[in-house]
Amino acid sequence: MTYLAREMRSAALNDFDRRVAEADGGPLHGLSIDTVQANIGLRCNLACRHCHVESSPGRAEEMDWPTMRLVLAAAREAGARTLDLTGGAPEMHPRFRAFIAAAAAQGLEVMVRTNLTILLEPGYEDLPELFRELKVHLVASLPCYLEKNVDGQRGKGVFDDSIATIVILNGLGYGVQPDLPLDLVYNPLGPHLPPPQEALEAAYRRELAARYGIRFTRLVAIANMPVGRFLLDLARQGKAEQYMEVLRNAFNPATIDGLMCRRQVNVGWDGTLYDCDFNYALGLPTSTRVRGHVRDFRPGELAARRIATGSHCFGCTAGQGSSCGGALA
Repeated sequence: MTYLAREMRSAALNDFDRRVAEADGGPLHGLSIDTVQANIGLRCNLACRHCHVESSPGRAEEMDWPTMRLVLAAAREAGARTLDLTGGAPEMHPRFRAFIAAAAAQGLEVMVRTNLTILLEPGYEDLPELFRELKVHLVASLPCYLEKNVDGQRGKGVFDDSIATIVILNGLGYGVQPDLPLDLVYNPLGPHLPPPQEALEAAYRRELAARYGIRFTRLVAIANMPVGRFLLDLARQGKAEQYMEVLRNAFNPATIDGLMCRRQVNVGWDGTLYDCDFNYALGLPTSTRVRGHVRDFRPGELAARRIATGSHCFGCTAGQGSSCGGALA
């Protein structure tokens, strides 16, 4: 009996594992650790309908400073190039400025996933200048170039505040100078896959330039994952299984090599290790053999670990594929 046949008979393989094994000869494993992603807290000034970690102004969970230092040590041990910070609104963490400064001093590319609007709030107005000083890579949520669609998903007034923030960032060189990247993130407004990323990026450039005179570096198209508030919203509409069928039927083997979980590790706010931020949202930690806290970080084992998967993973392999970096195929 071949390895694939043995694996396909194993009860440990779920539907997603089986599809990957059929296409790739075995279950999903890591390849390297190029990026350490850290969810440093769940507090956010917004409560978006599609949020997979269910952030809001009322959440209080946040990473403590000793754990932040362990994250930096883990990135150094793994030889990672990038520290990818998410939340919540990561900027709301009280040690955020110290953390990104320490990461930049360590030689890491610092990537911050921002909702844009937080940069207009009292107490955060200094951050665009700090970002420029540290050459922080900004990845900014803007799920549409139309006000109605953005406000419907993220809250009234969010679109206008987002545009105002991009104007400020453009004025500092973000989205204009090569060393100050400003990526915008698109996600669909409902239970369907993103359109082709290249064509969508062209539409964003045309519409945002014509309407507001603003620029950005690239567009990142991300599928809505069947996790968190988005899944709850689908369930209320009776569309959860319908969306899962869309994802399963659109499984694309060409996305497997580029899946973000294969080249990163995620650290939750309490230091627990995960394969990605979606697994973090589901409370699905790294596989048993390497499960644990960032204090026990073992880069050799983690780099080649078997990835913990579930049906939600079809969201990353559907159509063009989806990851924190956008389309995969």
